[in-house]
Amino acid sequence: MNYVKRSILALGAVLFLGVAANHASAQTTPDTTKKTTTTTTTTTTTPAPAQADAANVVQALQSNADYSTAFDLVKTAKLDSTLAVGGPYTIFAPNNNAFSALPAGTLDALKKDPAKLATILKGHVVTGTYDKAGLIKALSAGKGKATINTLDGQTLTLSITTDKKLQLTNAAGKNAQVVLFDLKGGTGVVNGLNAVLQ
Repeated sequence: MNYVKRSILALGAVLFLGVAANHASAQTTPDTTKKTTTTTTTTTTTPAPAQADAANVVQALQSNADYSTAFDLVKTAKLDSTLAVGGPYTIFAPNNNAFSALPAGTLDALKKDPAKLATILKGHVVTGTYDKAGLIKALSAGKGKATINTLDGQTLTLSITTDKKLQLTNAAGKNAQVVLFDLKGGTGVVNGLNAVLQ
């Protein structure tokens, strides 16, 4: 029990430090003695957003080049029109490296079968906003674990790994870790994954 509380607190601290570091990188500090302005830049390795809010969650996905494959697949599966309105939605989008790691021919086969592709992609989308704050809240309420339902009714389980990473696990037992948080759009938010949940 104490381990779970420490894990939640540690994850919360890591996420808070990432947000604080990003906020610090955008601040400017005036030097009143010289009447000039100096910009302070801070680098952080914590996953964090780098883009301004987009009009919708699909545009938020498109705004980051590391997720261009996911964006193309959403369009191929014709989910872009669904996700661009209504919501809010949270897309747990695999990055380009995650799609590259699939067995040879898998991606091409999925592109030729939009219905199957749509099913797989819906397993990465949930209704509701699960940005950093929402994920921490869900994990705190669940004492280190939480479940959320995807668009096609599957269950995703959120948990914290022993090395303090946020992990998603689908019903088939496939795991992926969150490597990017809070690409925001008008209809939701995108969080990046390092693996495809299929």
